[in-house]
Amino acid sequence: MRTRHFSALPKAYTVYPKVIQSLIQKAKTTEKVLPRVEYVVDQLEINVQHLSKYNRICQFKNDGTVPAMYLAVLAQSLQMHMMTSEPFPFVLLGLVHIRNKIKQYRVIQAAETIQLACKFGELQPHDKGLQFDFIISAKIGNEVVFEGLTTYLSRQKVDKKVSTEKTKNDPVVDYQLQDTWTLAENTGRRYALISGDFNLIHIHALTAKAFGFKQAIAHGMWSKARALAALSPLPAAYEADVVFKLPIFLPSQVEFLTAQVDTTTDFLLRNAKNHKPHLNGELKAL
Repeated sequence: MRTRHFSALPKAYTVYPKVIQSLIQKAKTTEKVLPRVEYVVDQLEINVQHLSKYNRICQFKNDGTVPAMYLAVLAQSLQMHMMTSEPFPFVLLGLVHIRNKIKQYRVIQAAETIQLACKFGELQPHDKGLQFDFIISAKIGNEVVFEGLTTYLSRQKVDKKVSTEKTKNDPVVDYQLQDTWTLAENTGRRYALISGDFNLIHIHALTAKAFGFKQAIAHGMWSKARALAALSPLPAAYEADVVFKLPIFLPSQVEFLTAQVDTTTDFLLRNAKNHKPHLNGELKAL
């Protein structure tokens, strides 16, 4: 595997001209193979002002620590550069974010210097095409303090569907309503300014309609972070796994629900009117 090193985190917005260009030009490769490459920021210094803005929009406490989701968001910049600088086999604007999993092994202080790394996982079949992972890790010295997994779907024509049969004995989760959130129309734009994710489906209803959405939709990484902030205080070491379901149209009202199952907290974000799910996930202490 080839490794590319960076002295600082590359800016996500600098790749958008390449993203637009990819809509016009053919992909760099027609072979459905992911590059064997890892991008590493050797010494990442946390910008405390940027972290404060992130905490504010996601409603984490600004207490001098780094939420694990913040590292996952920073890693998205590496992901964007990997998909535009390497022979990536898919069109970027056609990708669908379907899952995010994070593991925090201890509390991370904003003053600590971090090595942040990201690489491609394996390509896997999906009922609607092909899915793949970005595998993320963060070290402080030789200590792994964070690991993450971000899964994307590329819609493709499939000859044979993957079995998705559910186990009949799966327990029914007894969710309890915790809160109702009113999400403003500009939520996507505000979060984009902080995260660097200016995907047009999040920015405005007019640009979202060009990609088949009736309104702009909220970022999945924002909705997960907002849910985890609502579950604070989080354990010092924990795992949070989320599957993204239906998009959250902006503006809208959503309901946040939780259920305690043994030592695991299940959580659900759903539409306040029709109760259709936007995401469901689980949080457990490590």
